[in-house]
Amino acid sequence: MTIPVYGSRSFVHRNKTKKIMYLDKFQVEEMFRRIMERFDRIDEKMQIKKQEVHPLDGDKLIDNQDMCQLLGITKRTLARYRQKKLIRYYTIRGRVWYKASEVEEFLKKKGKP
Repeated sequence: MTIPVYGSRSFVHRNKTKKIMYLDKFQVEEMFRRIMERFDRIDEKMQIKKQEVHPLDGDKLIDNQDMCQLLGITKRTLARYRQKKLIRYYTIRGRVWYKASEVEEFLKKKGKP
């Protein structure tokens, strides 16, 4: 069994020269085996990711701007809070986020409702 694939023998189709390469059954089976191995590796990685405990656990995220408005402070003051480790934060793709539940705890400590 041979399957034509662009590559080796020339022909003209719609004023364009195309090349055809023929693969035997063994080559095709080897290609499919490699593809299936890649799918298996991707599946394994996805299973591992599902088992990892995500630090957010479905909690709502708050960004810097919303956090500043909520607390009534500037971005610089918020940066100081992070620097002094007064509030926990998460960096995701280069942006800083805060868990809503942890913000509530922070507000309770500060005495704000």
